[in-house]
Amino acid sequence: MKAARSDGERTHTMAQLHDLTALEQAEEIRTGRVSPVELTEHYLERIDRLNDTLGAFVTLTPEIARKQAADAESEALAARREERWLSPLHGVPVPIKDLTFVAGVRCTLGSVPYGEHVPDTDDHVVTRLRQAGTVMLGKTNTPEFGLPCYTESLLAPPARTPWDLDRSAGGSSGGAAAAVAAGLAPVAQGSDGGGSIRIPAAACGLFGIKPSRGLVGGGPVQHDVSGLSTNGPLARTVADAAALLDIMSGPGTGDPFGAWGLPPGSYLSDYVGADPGRMRILSLTDTPVPGAEVHPDCRAAAEFTTGLLRDLGHEVDEVALPQDGSLLKAFTQVWAVMATVWPVPPEQEEQLMPLTRHLRSLGRKVSGLEFATGLYAFRALGEMLGSSLLTPDTGYDMILTPTLAQPPALVGGLRSDGDPAAEFAAMSRFTPFTAMYNATGQPAVSLPLCWTTEELPIGIMLAGRYGADAELIALSAQLEEACPWADRTPAMW
Repeated sequence: MKAARSDGERTHTMAQLHDLTALEQAEEIRTGRVSPVELTEHYLERIDRLNDTLGAFVTLTPEIARKQAADAESEALAARREERWLSPLHGVPVPIKDLTFVAGVRCTLGSVPYGEHVPDTDDHVVTRLRQAGTVMLGKTNTPEFGLPCYTESLLAPPARTPWDLDRSAGGSSGGAAAAVAAGLAPVAQGSDGGGSIRIPAAACGLFGIKPSRGLVGGGPVQHDVSGLSTNGPLARTVADAAALLDIMSGPGTGDPFGAWGLPPGSYLSDYVGADPGRMRILSLTDTPVPGAEVHPDCRAAAEFTTGLLRDLGHEVDEVALPQDGSLLKAFTQVWAVMATVWPVPPEQEEQLMPLTRHLRSLGRKVSGLEFATGLYAFRALGEMLGSSLLTPDTGYDMILTPTLAQPPALVGGLRSDGDPAAEFAAMSRFTPFTAMYNATGQPAVSLPLCWTTEELPIGIMLAGRYGADAELIALSAQLEEACPWADRTPAMW
């Protein structure tokens, strides 16, 4: 097990546009040293050359990207002339996950029956990205309806981690993570309903954050009534992720949830480099899912992070909790019901993946009382953590675990088309830690702090109190400064 980078180690020399962070690219655009058109063409060329290998994008939108880049260049010229402020990521490419609606652009949801589906409405998060002057290169690969923790479908090649092309980029934001990790985009929008940002971040050596429930509003069409899912960023650095999350954040019309906001006039980006103070952190050494075992490399990564946090002056207590299958049961029932939300004509059901058909079959058997009971279990867990474990005065500030119980899986390694029930059980054992924070609504991040001796990234997850996204950003940035990872890049970078 190796740390992200030891002192003095540097794996490449900054030479090309995609070597710059998203914020560095935005600064080059603001000062006129780089044109958004030039930057966009650079990424389109890389996508054309590398996407068939990576499976990062399922739909490309070069015409839209070039038009948005030209508009961003005109706005940047005017802003320099008039000395006006520009959005922190103005002119920077930000691809959109293929579960997210963009008006006039195909949105397949990773499903054959939706292969030619073209929405006529932007999701609110897309509207905010447009308003911020970002450039959409295309739609990133996702599994069917975002249900599995890998990105493999019947519509597109699998998304692969550029650290080992035999291994999956994770899911369901696997295409987004593969794009950022391989330098096909500087940052990417993703979504997370059971770990779907943090799992690919761990598999691809990136920083990803699932924000507090309600911080990024949903809709106007796709509202997750379960409260499990939210939009969030995937990035190479904490600062890039915070900047993108600032842009995406905001209430949506009709949203049933609303996270506690920051003080007026402040942003999550303000907390990058801020002193997080001395924190009390609880390290969970066992998984909450019965039968799930933590790989020695993942356990070693958690131990390394525990030592790093203590070196930084934080208090870390390690606790082994008993395994309890009740949360997994509740999550399975709610997840299965949410799998039925997308309408599919009966004659096209056979075109769905076996796992999708299995979950939809389960979901149709869940009663209204069982669904409501599952949601109550989520709220009860959040209340328990918030009132007895993560309390400002007497409890802990953060919870630490590995992001995944195992290193990145082989492409096809988690699939079992002949036995989808066994497949879902295997996925639950592979991702035993992530779904808890979708259930509670707490913010959680995956940090690329460690690599195996085979150069596979191992993610570490930190979760904070509900609404404590800023504190989570501050601690993540402190860890990034102490153990930098951005200079460590896969060979195809």
